[in-house]
Amino acid sequence: MGSTDAVILVGGLGTRLRPLTLSAPKPMLPTAGVPFLTHLIARIRDAGVRHIVLGTSYRAEVFQSYFGDGTALGVELEYVVEDEPLGTGGAIRNVADRLRGDTVMIFNGDVLCGVDLRALLARHHDSAADVTLYLTKVPDPRAFGCVPTDPDGWVTAFLEKDPDPVTDQINAGAYVFKRSVVEAIPAGRAVSVERETFPGLLAAGALVAGYVDSGYWRDLGRPADFVAGSADLVRGLAPSPALPGPAGEALVLAGATVDPAATVTGGTTVGAGCTVGAGAVLDGAVLFDGSRVAEGAVVRRSVVGFGATIGAGTVLEDAVIGDRARIGARIELCGGARVWPDAELTDGAIRFSSDL
Repeated sequence: MGSTDAVILVGGLGTRLRPLTLSAPKPMLPTAGVPFLTHLIARIRDAGVRHIVLGTSYRAEVFQSYFGDGTALGVELEYVVEDEPLGTGGAIRNVADRLRGDTVMIFNGDVLCGVDLRALLARHHDSAADVTLYLTKVPDPRAFGCVPTDPDGWVTAFLEKDPDPVTDQINAGAYVFKRSVVEAIPAGRAVSVERETFPGLLAAGALVAGYVDSGYWRDLGRPADFVAGSADLVRGLAPSPALPGPAGEALVLAGATVDPAATVTGGTTVGAGCTVGAGAVLDGAVLFDGSRVAEGAVVRRSVVGFGATIGAGTVLEDAVIGDRARIGARIELCGGARVWPDAELTDGAIRFSSDL
């Protein structure tokens, strides 16, 4: 494993998760008590890979300010800033001069998965592949690009979204490259690995292997998936060596105050310095640090941003509350409602499925 580097692509804007990503990049959002990227780095470390390069762009300074050189997590971190959008392939090529080994593991920075990383690496080395793709099976692959393989596990095509997919296997957002393949990607321009790099490799006769794993997998790009992924980490359904506490129905961080008469279940995270009042119900909720939920409020499958306040008797279901927002008493926000940072809703107002 000493000749293997890891690259994590964390340059996206996280548009689908706004307003949460107005203040922090998506991989830095608190997920089961720590930034999501902490979980991924810890899994890479435990697979034996210690040199990790972060390909950053949006709010690049946030990553280095938080993680520094990686010593606290037992890894060595380097940072490369993408000055203009380069696509997935271009972002991979952009970090080529920081690589040290002959093998490179590459990860999308917003995918939560349970794949055995050591086994993925072993598949790559044992097959002598140029590139190995982590593939997962999904019940409905129509929304994804499909990746069929032959009986020996070699990739045969890369297919765009199709109403009648030929396979349920999709690109799961993690790859193993020979370093020479990374260096062959055109530099200085946008490149898509899905539309240009991978099809080009197949056309040139390169060996592209698939590693199919049917374990846990979730793209955290949407609010519903972000909340569900955090809850799955808390409950131990998704593996992580970085969970700041034992797996269970709830994770309550140091400095939080939860009234004994409150109900906290479903993989809820209560952040540091939070206050939860009597009779409140938190089910699959994510409370960022310093937020407050008053007595009798109900928060289900929702995110409450840093320093936000939820009033007495208010009901949140599948909602996103921005940082420092003040939600009054007896309000209902359901079905995908999003409240922007610093907004204030007065008592008794009722809103559904809207941006406020």
